[in-house]
Amino acid sequence: MHKRTKYFLLTAMALIFGGRARAGPPFLTDDPEPVDYEHWEVYGFATGDRTNGGDAVSGPAFEANYGAFHDTQLHIAGQVAHVTSNDQPSATGLGDTELGVKYRFVHETSEQPQVGVFPAIELPTGDADRGLGNGRAWFRLPLWLQKSFGPWKTYGGGGVTLNSAPGQRDYRYGGWLVQRDFGSRLTLGGEIFSQGASTANGRGFTAFNFGGYFNFTENFSLLFSAGRSFSGERHTVWYLGLYRTGGK
Repeated sequence: MHKRTKYFLLTAMALIFGGRARAGPPFLTDDPEPVDYEHWEVYGFATGDRTNGGDAVSGPAFEANYGAFHDTQLHIAGQVAHVTSNDQPSATGLGDTELGVKYRFVHETSEQPQVGVFPAIELPTGDADRGLGNGRAWFRLPLWLQKSFGPWKTYGGGGVTLNSAPGQRDYRYGGWLVQRDFGSRLTLGGEIFSQGASTANGRGFTAFNFGGYFNFTENFSLLFSAGRSFSGERHTVWYLGLYRTGGK
C-alpha cells in the first residue's frame, strides 16, 4: 500500500500539471482558458516527485487538447510511470489515464476575470497491484480564475478530489500563480500550491514552484519548472516538456 500510495501522489501531481500550455503547465495551478475553437495543442513531457519514501517519475507522458466548441476544450492525458521505493522493488508500466472537459463561462473584461471549470476523471488503466495505478476511477472538480495586466498574468483557484480507492481519501487543493512575459520569447512565473492529505495515513503539503516557458516559434515551446514543499509532507517536484499547437 505504501508503494501504491506514493504512486498516487505522483499521478495527482502529474495530472494537475495538465491544462493549457500558455497558462497552466508547467505549473501545478491551472487556469480557466480553453483552447480556441477548432484549434488543438499537444505536448510530450515528464514530471518527477521525490519524497522521503523514494522517487516517482512520470514519462514519457502526453497531453492533447482540442477546442471542440466555443469556450469548451476536450482533454486527454496519459503516461508511463516509474516508481522507486526505499523498501520495495521498483516498477515501470502504464499509468492511469485522464479525460476532462474545460468550460469557460465568464469572459475576462477590463474589470472582471475570466472564470471556468475543468472537471476530470482519472481512469484506472495502471496496474494497482504493482503500484502503477489507483485501482479505481477518481475525480477532480476545480474552479479557476484568471486576470491579465499587460505583460503580467495571474490565475488560480482550487477544488476537490474524490477518491474511493482503498487507503485513499477525498481532499481539497488550490493554488495561485503570478507570471510575466519578457518579450515574445520568455515567460517566467512562481506559484504557491497547497493540497490536503490524499491518503488515510498521509499529510497535506504546501509548496512553492518556479518555472516558465521559452518560445522557439509562435507555435512551439519548451516548458520547465521545479519546486519543493515548505510545509507538511516533503515533495520535491519538477516538470520538463515540449508544446506544439495549431488549427484554423
